[in-house]
Amino acid sequence: MTSHTVHVAPSSGAYDVVVGPGILDEAGKRLAPLLPSTSAFIISDSNVAPLYLERLQASLAAAGIDAPHAVFPAGEASKNLSTLSDLLEAMAMARLTRSSAVIALGGGVTGDMAGLAAALYMRGIAYVQVPTSLLAMVDSSVGGKCAVDLAAGKNLAGAFLQPLAVLADTSTLQTLDGSVFSDGCAEIVKHAVLADSELFGQLETEPLAREGEPGLLASVIARNVDIKRRFVEADEREQGRRKLLNLGHSIGHAIEAASGYTLGHGHAVAMGLCAIARASEKVGWAEQGIADRIEAVAAAHGLPTESPYPADDLISYARLDKKSEAGGITLAIPERIGSASLRFAGFDEFSELIRLGVA
Repeated sequence: MTSHTVHVAPSSGAYDVVVGPGILDEAGKRLAPLLPSTSAFIISDSNVAPLYLERLQASLAAAGIDAPHAVFPAGEASKNLSTLSDLLEAMAMARLTRSSAVIALGGGVTGDMAGLAAALYMRGIAYVQVPTSLLAMVDSSVGGKCAVDLAAGKNLAGAFLQPLAVLADTSTLQTLDGSVFSDGCAEIVKHAVLADSELFGQLETEPLAREGEPGLLASVIARNVDIKRRFVEADEREQGRRKLLNLGHSIGHAIEAASGYTLGHGHAVAMGLCAIARASEKVGWAEQGIADRIEAVAAAHGLPTESPYPADDLISYARLDKKSEAGGITLAIPERIGSASLRFAGFDEFSELIRLGVA
């Protein structure tokens, strides 16, 4: 099956995102011309490493690339400074140099951890994303944002570091359980609401399925990468237009925090997206009927549409969002399917929007 390549070219450095089946076994020959040296270090988690670590190492070894590894416990609970410290120590014990590269093998948490470790080690070394979850393929592996959580909130300590390459082997999606696959669908729905009404219509008539036609899924993933590419190239460090990619996230992050990070990121974003759509419709910022359409597509992809937590709980967490500014927060508002805008809301106004969207 033919792979898809999306070229991403932000100001700090261009790279290709390659999407298709079997790419994991091609990693060595694809990366050998790109890596600064034959020294690499793989970071993975306890769920993904048993499935794919040996295959990746074998591919790299065939291309002459030495790649020791570190594995951390899977889950958002590991995305913290303690785990980051352990990874940095492991990199130092492996005697990585400034010409070494880090390879992230796994989902969004692994990509965040490996990216930030690469950004910090010796003041910054190269890294590569090898995403194995749908959410990581369509969203977190692209754009260079990497972070860990603090006790005060999600992703509060981080950096921007663009990868050398992103290799997304769609055959790895077959090992995801249904809930994790749905988690990634949330970002696809978000991208469609944000910038692609045709894609949204496709999702309405033909919801994505893990066991669906592989070529269709690969093309949808590449289409989503291209949507994100446009925002990243226009605003690499999220000072303006890229903030639109936070559609659904301000309320979604509060839902995640209220759950103690037991909810999948995509599930929380889906609830946040539905909530901001309902609120925007009620205050006249969005066209009528948009919330019903978003809720229907989310539900068709196995995603929740209602927050299990009351508005007052979410309001307290939302004030800790890393995107908060003095007196309020800039929100991404869905105006109609395929179009969104940015609006600054004071904390009182944002609190009311949460109440309107969650009630």
